[in-house]
Amino acid sequence: MKEILGDLETWRRQGKKIAIARVVDIEGSGPRLPGAAMAVNEDGQVAGSVSGGCVEGAVVVESLECLKTGERKIVTFGYSDDEAFAVGLTCGGTIHLFLEPLDW
Repeated sequence: MKEILGDLETWRRQGKKIAIARVVDIEGSGPRLPGAAMAVNEDGQVAGSVSGGCVEGAVVVESLECLKTGERKIVTFGYSDDEAFAVGLTCGGTIHLFLEPLDW
């Protein structure tokens, strides 16, 4: 979370709506450990990372939906090792994220 605090403060001053995605669990190998965080503002700007790039695009989509609905949710992304290699990822595994709108 510390790595995104500067961006969060800037967006807060700008009055932006923000969703936070946090890694809450991984199964198998994963690029980021539980606690890793990513923030997405209503304009689709991103701060931080939950997967080192593997699923960030999908997390942006889920985060924007979270901002529209105002609902918290758990999302899961996973690849087998073979599928991961085929799409250029270096690891398989499953990542579980908790997404929520940030309430100032």
